[in-house]
Amino acid sequence: MILPRALRAFAALAFLGALFAAAVASEQNTEPMASPVSEVAAALPAKTTQAAAPEMIDEKRDQHESFAVLNVVDGDTIDVLLNGTTTRLRLIGMDTPETVDPRKPVQCFGREASAKAHMLLDGKRVRLEYDDVAGTYDKYGRALAYVFLPDGTFYNKYMIAEGYAHEYDYQNQPYKYRDELRAAQTSARSAHKGFWAEGACAGNTTKPAAST
Repeated sequence: MILPRALRAFAALAFLGALFAAAVASEQNTEPMASPVSEVAAALPAKTTQAAAPEMIDEKRDQHESFAVLNVVDGDTIDVLLNGTTTRLRLIGMDTPETVDPRKPVQCFGREASAKAHMLLDGKRVRLEYDDVAGTYDKYGRALAYVFLPDGTFYNKYMIAEGYAHEYDYQNQPYKYRDELRAAQTSARSAHKGFWAEGACAGNTTKPAAST
């Protein structure tokens, strides 16, 4: 009876030893199994934390080409097809009365300025010019540019000279055409053109437009 009991004990110990060895080998050679949650997360695209930067413009190339105007937002902001991409432009050195800003009512002479912009720019191709002093983009990601019409008219200057826009000097920076645009504004004010007229806004375009 002693021998069979000893054999059974030895066999049990041998079996436990084999199990232990198998467990150690499994830990050494097998990576942990990923949880279902981590597998799903790995399959998802990385979260984008900020919008992609607009395509960089080429200052030397763009000034020799013309680009289709796709949309007139208002008198000083337009969308053009720039190098295959719809690009929003904020026009340098000018500021027209607001018509689309949800934070403000339509301002005095805003409708007239927007209508003039549509008349001059809808369906047109325009030439662009950039300015190192003004920079490439504004804080809203809009490209900054001067616009020239097909007949060579300097749009930014025309709108100021005819009383549809104020000269706009952001942070008092001496941009390229500042003196020219300021002179155009002085001329428009003296001649009471556009919103400088007493019967229009007398230059005060911050007040709401008259109801229509």
